[in-house]
Amino acid sequence: MAQPAQAASNQGPALQVRTDPSQNAAVGAAQPQVEARHFNFFYGAFKALDDINMVAGEHQITALIGPSGCGKSTLLRAMNRMHDRTPGAHSEGQLLLNGQDINAVEDLVELRKRVGMIFQRPNPFPMSIFDNVAYGMQLGSQRVPQREIPDRVEQALHGAALWDEVKDKIRQSGLALSGGQQQRLCIARAIAVRPEVILMDEPASALDPISTYKIEELMFALEREFTIVIVTHNLQQAARVADQTVFLTMNPETRAGFVVEAGPTGDLFRRPKDQRTQDYITGRFG
Repeated sequence: MAQPAQAASNQGPALQVRTDPSQNAAVGAAQPQVEARHFNFFYGAFKALDDINMVAGEHQITALIGPSGCGKSTLLRAMNRMHDRTPGAHSEGQLLLNGQDINAVEDLVELRKRVGMIFQRPNPFPMSIFDNVAYGMQLGSQRVPQREIPDRVEQALHGAALWDEVKDKIRQSGLALSGGQQQRLCIARAIAVRPEVILMDEPASALDPISTYKIEELMFALEREFTIVIVTHNLQQAARVADQTVFLTMNPETRAGFVVEAGPTGDLFRRPKDQRTQDYITGRFG
């Protein structure tokens, strides 16, 4: 695992950046798993995203950063069509999952099994820990056989680094867990269906520092099996966890979000190519 290194002194407040000599090559060589090509997104007549081009590489963590209102969460949620029931929401261009247009997928349940979502605040269901994790395996056309579910639940809880904490109370309500445990329960629920991609929208913003650390450590373990795309306002977090970072900002006239710069996290934080990136990561705007 890459070890953090000190950011350059001219970058403002010191950032611990996840980097090693092989990272740039690894980011560039990764197979694209999620890819936006000239992607535009609209809420009715309002254009929220303008000509987005980006790639999230397989088995890597890609962070979306940028000021509030620039469309980070809109882009993330478009990746598993969370906007489908939003009146007037529509898109243009391509948003691809392993080369397949996400908007052309007919079975939305199966798409969301392939592309799981972790929200800002933990949202366990009002049921037992076991049933929370088993829930997704019993949905859709490709259901997991009942005899396999107990083992899959245990595997998912191990994968979310939660098994040792809940194994003796697995039939108790998931709502009785702490906030950090609830978020890891939601991660277990997502990975139980064995997705290809996990989307995380500010997954630690509502948690204390210790729980945040556990979530970040969990990300490093999960990227061995899954591709992760995370939205975060926390630049320290993006620098610590992401292999690649995508910086978005907003057109001041149209209010549409667009990509300013993307690349290996070490490069973007230490040697940004665009002055707007430099200004954002050093706190001069945003």
